[in-house]
Amino acid sequence: MQKGRPIQTFLTVSMSIAIAAILGSAFVLAQKQGSFARIEQWIAERNLLPVGKITPKPEDGRSQVLPLALLSPEARAVGLDAIAFSDRPSIERSRARYLLASDRLAQLEGGKAIRLLDDLEDEYPLLAPYILLKRARAYELTNDLNRSKATLESLLEAYPESPAVAEAYYRLAKYEPEYGDRAIAEYPQHPLTHELVRERLDGKRDQPELLLFLARNTPDAPGMSDIRDALVKNYRDRLSVADWEAIAYGYWEQWEYGKAGSAYAKAPPTPTNLYRTARGRDLGNSPVEAKISYQKLVSEFPEAEENGLAFLHLARLSDRPEALQYLDRAIQNHRDRAPDALLQKAKLLERGGDGKAAGEARQRILNQYPKSEATARYRWETAQKLAKQGEYVQAWKWAHPIATNNSDSGLAAKAAFWVGKWASQLNRPEDAEAAYKYVLAKHPESYYAWRSASLLGWDVGTFTTVRNKQVEVTPPAIRTLPPAGSELFKELYQLGQDNDAWILWQAELANPQELTVSEQFTEGLLLQTTGDYLKGINLIWSLKEREKPEERAEWQALRQTPEYWQALFPFPYSDTIVKWSKEHQINPILVVSLIRQESRFEPEIRSSAGALGLMQVMPETGEWIAEKIALEDYSLINPENNITLGTWFLDFTHDEYQNNSMLAIASYNAGPGNVSSWVKRFGFNDPDEFVEKIPFGETKNYVESVFSNYWNYLRIYNPEVAKLVDGG
Repeated sequence: MQKGRPIQTFLTVSMSIAIAAILGSAFVLAQKQGSFARIEQWIAERNLLPVGKITPKPEDGRSQVLPLALLSPEARAVGLDAIAFSDRPSIERSRARYLLASDRLAQLEGGKAIRLLDDLEDEYPLLAPYILLKRARAYELTNDLNRSKATLESLLEAYPESPAVAEAYYRLAKYEPEYGDRAIAEYPQHPLTHELVRERLDGKRDQPELLLFLARNTPDAPGMSDIRDALVKNYRDRLSVADWEAIAYGYWEQWEYGKAGSAYAKAPPTPTNLYRTARGRDLGNSPVEAKISYQKLVSEFPEAEENGLAFLHLARLSDRPEALQYLDRAIQNHRDRAPDALLQKAKLLERGGDGKAAGEARQRILNQYPKSEATARYRWETAQKLAKQGEYVQAWKWAHPIATNNSDSGLAAKAAFWVGKWASQLNRPEDAEAAYKYVLAKHPESYYAWRSASLLGWDVGTFTTVRNKQVEVTPPAIRTLPPAGSELFKELYQLGQDNDAWILWQAELANPQELTVSEQFTEGLLLQTTGDYLKGINLIWSLKEREKPEERAEWQALRQTPEYWQALFPFPYSDTIVKWSKEHQINPILVVSLIRQESRFEPEIRSSAGALGLMQVMPETGEWIAEKIALEDYSLINPENNITLGTWFLDFTHDEYQNNSMLAIASYNAGPGNVSSWVKRFGFNDPDEFVEKIPFGETKNYVESVFSNYWNYLRIYNPEVAKLVDGG
């Protein structure tokens, strides 16, 4: 592509455009009716307004406020003013006044906030406790501390059951410390109670009860590893078995497995705790202690479901004769682990020279466990070997059952796609087309769905056209209601009151250590509103690991909603990405796809190799680019700077490979030298064959992941592609 040619990519990512779109279409009342109905009833019961006045009529069911809620205070001020000072009471007016008051408080304009909040709790009862909290803050800003304190105390009296009481306690503790004691006793899960405890500790480690309070109630907060270490080092003789369990859980959740194993060894001897004792020591590079702990588990709890995995690990840690005995016990007693045990047994037998017994073990996998992941792996390994020998018909026969029997396997989409490729090589175009359509229908989120769509001739780009592909992306203009949480929480979330929503969510959770499917999804959404995209995306992605049938059914239902995929593929930093992608003539969807893979949108993340920021730019590479573009005083953890440098380098790698985006992306990960050597070594007649031959596993997965991201951003946010995928 010639320099200076206008980029052919247009994204409607501006929220102002989205607002225009939403105001021209009907608001979906069904999702809001629960919240509005309760407000309406509450108003009616208090004789404040006739029933029906607070809720928009169904035929007029458009919210003007919710799209504005996600804009900056400056961008939404005029629109909110027009709604907030209308004469007719409505939920829209109440929302506008609440948002404007919040903006005034953020600007430290207490007097203006007080006027907006005047009597608002009567008009907006759902948010009444939070209106009082904001009024107390407004009085504080005007230095009227007595009225601030009185307002907080009135909240305690009027709404004693509201989680907002914990925040009132936190603020009142500045006046009377006993309010802090009440917060600790009554609201141990509330984030502001945790903050209160940290303030009392003041960085010291000499109050074990407060340290234990944090270990029990906020195990994954920043700095908790040091607190757990202090408890273990200085107060180990004073810890109960329940204390050890809480400490162990915190270590486990933060991937400090060696420490977790040692702590779980002192916890109550349940099957789960014994398994984690063994596995923690295993992952902590203490194989002898790990083996003893696994043996203790299977001896003391012979019927425990954890034993299936324990036998597999014991086999790995044992010599061949003993390993075979453990594998046989897994096969006999744990059907869910039997396929993996049989596959492991076959490999051991083969290494021992008993090929016949190994073959019998593999045949048993095929016969008795056709739907298992182990069977899918065995079939795929065999199919690959046959394909390398040019035996495409046999490869097809081995791979085809993966798609039909193992549809939930990570190999299913790949196997079906390659059935299509092999059909093409056998000059069977109709079979190839059927295979590609199958991938799109059954695995629409996969990298292989994009490759299938491309080979079917859909206008979704190829490796050589992605850079210049014209793409329209339309994000949602308002937040849809999350599936879990109270009506109050959902209203705060939709209003973009992210800090308040996050605090309330944590206060409402009944059991933070055992989230339901809907709770885990909701928490993933909320983490993204706090800027923690890495944890938020991973939390939602890990829902696929649920094993209980009812939980998997709930997860599958979530996967049918656009909100699920939008949460997995968010588009933060859109303005900056679009600006610098246009400057360097790169498709912005390719850039956001690379960022999602590199950093999960964490601006300060650092790799083990030293790469920094959203696009994971190496410091020496950043310095080299900055010199070329005369960029001074830059920082790789500054999103603007990082995207500037990263998109320049992505432009550079595209130029190196004649705008072949696959080679450019591979080069971004592995370096131009490696990619050039692979092209010489393997040739480039078939790009799919080339991807399979990439010798660096990390780079191969990287290429597939980036283009999988690219495809998902297309199918989620582009109406035309979404329609094609849905069969329209």
